[in-house]
Amino acid sequence: MNDRSRLRAALVLAGALAIFAPGPVGAQSSPAPIKYGKWALLGTSLGLNIAAAGAHQDADRIFDDIEDRCTAQPDLCLLGPGGAYLDPEIEGLYQETLRLDRRSRRYLFGGEAALLGAAVLFVWEFTRPRGRPENIPFEPEVSFEPGATRIGMRMAW
Repeated sequence: MNDRSRLRAALVLAGALAIFAPGPVGAQSSPAPIKYGKWALLGTSLGLNIAAAGAHQDADRIFDDIEDRCTAQPDLCLLGPGGAYLDPEIEGLYQETLRLDRRSRRYLFGGEAALLGAAVLFVWEFTRPRGRPENIPFEPEVSFEPGATRIGMRMAW
């Protein structure tokens, strides 16, 4: 599976998480961008971290190939005065590992930024003041007056 298909699968997963996320409960009422955005960001974070792991695995696989070739034929891995491999094929493979590691790093930064955004939206939603829920069928009622305390129950029909 290449990086593009991994990223595509990650974005599909993020969309699915946003669509099938649980809805608000009772008195909870958040604007739609908050309600669905936190789940979309969470899914995006998951997808980007999966894509980062895939890019890192690809880079490791190519680097292992370089090490295997260098173990079999050490003269392939001689370095030039600038620090580059003298063999153009080995140098190309090494540059590919660097490119994949940079891609993995970018995916990780994006995934962590999305996770931070999701955490901010979750905390913001949980700390919002909420009104009383309308769906309480009965509730105890206590009133204090000078010399008397009344205890009762109110039922909504």
